[in-house]
Amino acid sequence: MAFPLDGARCALGLAIALGLGAAALGAHSAGPTTLDGFDRFVGEDGTLRFEPEAVAGLTHLGSWFVPSGDNAGFHHVYTQAAAIAAYREVGAFPDGTALVKEIASHRRGSYTTGSRVASATDTRLWFVMVKDVEGRFGGSPLWGNGWGWGLFESDDPSRNVATDFRSDCLGCHAPAQPTDWVYVEGYPTLEAR
Repeated sequence: MAFPLDGARCALGLAIALGLGAAALGAHSAGPTTLDGFDRFVGEDGTLRFEPEAVAGLTHLGSWFVPSGDNAGFHHVYTQAAAIAAYREVGAFPDGTALVKEIASHRRGSYTTGSRVASATDTRLWFVMVKDVEGRFGGSPLWGNGWGWGLFESDDPSRNVATDFRSDCLGCHAPAQPTDWVYVEGYPTLEAR
């Protein structure tokens, strides 16, 4: 049985339907509110923690190769798959994004693919960043500019050797300030598809 609707009721019904649809679309396009980076890498008091096994649950974001210097080697960067999807959608890392950079030494050799080919060897250290949109740990010297910052060495990966992100981390990240302190140009997987 059909019920007759007057123009005002039709307009109201259409407005409600459109509003609900827009709300659902907005919730979808905003991506997850908070990713699991706090659960994986941050203690309740804001202490950053790391276990090398945690990398296995992340997605490879991209790699860099530094041929010489103190940080020579392969720099493999990992994050959550949901962080990549959210970045593609909105152009920003969501709260709780974890970025883990694993630095491995390298050796060179001649192969059929070329001479002086570099291959990765032992992992030396890990840098960890956790996106903190809310500023949860503003009083800590390892939290600021929207991120938590950590450095873990292979001889004791359970201990964060960074003491202050301003002196220990920003020297390298300062040129990337316009892109939220991350060199996003090295990660083509972040580009919208």
